Amino acid sequence: MTEEKQLCAEVEAILFAMGDPVETAKLAQLLEVTKQEILLIMEKLKQKYAEPDSALQLLHLETAWQLAVKQEFAPIIRTCMETRRMQPLSNAAMEALTIIAYNQPVSKGFIERVRGIDSSSVVNSLVDKGLIEEAGRIDVPGHPIGYRTTDLFLRVFGLQSLKELPDPNPKAFTRELMKQDVSE
Repeated sequence: MTEEKQLCAEVEAILFAMGDPVETAKLAQLLEVTKQEILLIMEKLKQKYAEPDSALQLLHLETAWQLAVKQEFAPIIRTCMETRRMQPLSNAAMEALTIIAYNQPVSKGFIERVRGIDSSSVVNSLVDKGLIEEAGRIDVPGHPIGYRTTDLFLRVFGLQSLKELPDPNPKAFTRELMKQDVSE
């Protein structure tokens, strides 16, 4: 592979992996080349993606670059994203989400001890859906990653804050439900 083709592939890999716009200066710094060399590479990539058989396009946003899907593919991408987003949570996901919401930040190990089963895939799925996020390292031996709920979690469950979570005590929760039924 020529040096130019290698540089094109590296720029393409960076843009794909980042997802967000990347500044020309940052690309030049990462690849240890000049801004002018990056601009030449970008012209080659623009031509590549301008071909009708490519679903991608290279966006130039002031001083940054981003890979994106061509506008004509927006309907199918939107359908795909909505399908992914609208999938109901499994019982395992709801259990893990409950454990995290009431005890955050918690490690995967904590969730697994409470549930009594490996929960790695469930936690990863909740991260992918944007309902939980990493909250740094927990100050226990091994310093595992801690997880907490996100603002999306609050929106999905109609909460303004975690203080609005129902009391985990079943009797108190039942009393709260009874209050709501009486007032209606």
